[in-house]
Amino acid sequence: MATDSAPFTWQGQVLQLLGAPAVWEPQHRTLLVADLHLGKAETFQAHGIPLPSDGDGSTLNALLDLAHCWQPQQVVVLGDLIHSRLGLTAELRAKLDALPELLGCPLRLIGGNHDHGSWIAGLPQEPSQALGPWWLSHHPEPRTGFLNLCGHLHPVAVVGRGADRLRLPCFSYCMRQERLALPAFGRLTGGHPCSQRDQIWLVADGAVVEWTQAAPSNTPTA
Repeated sequence: MATDSAPFTWQGQVLQLLGAPAVWEPQHRTLLVADLHLGKAETFQAHGIPLPSDGDGSTLNALLDLAHCWQPQQVVVLGDLIHSRLGLTAELRAKLDALPELLGCPLRLIGGNHDHGSWIAGLPQEPSQALGPWWLSHHPEPRTGFLNLCGHLHPVAVVGRGADRLRLPCFSYCMRQERLALPAFGRLTGGHPCSQRDQIWLVADGAVVEWTQAAPSNTPTA
């Protein structure tokens, strides 16, 4: 599966922002994704909310397509691989157990808040850590001398006005904190509007496009 990409340069180092949405780190041939929230439908079902159990399949298939396209040396999930222990069914455990072989490379997990308290065979939750000039974390963790690549925020941008307004997932770069937040990869995952001060790249239909946010209506413009 070919996917659109846009370069992101920080202090001479280049990442590729993918329309999947994911990040390709070329120096270490690493594919980075965040917030898959697998098992979310089953978690809701356990609370009596009848969501269909088909979100995980599309999320995992999209990840496999990416891996087959980019041939990474490793796939790193920046937290919240699963939604909760309630959704970590025997079927999902079996899928996760088979995932590294299907990906063709090791799968690693930076532990997120939704992963807390869960155990997955062969997939220990790792702490935040450096990968070259990048600081990998789930929650935002600005760190001097690094660009923080994180999940957790589920950034979205509001595009358009009135009835034509859309909420689209996006990559969100905060220059003040030297932080690049990845959009949620999970198909059943919502999002939160990012700051108007952030530089963003919209993600839609496999494309990624740099976007200038409109100023808030109560903010005077020049």
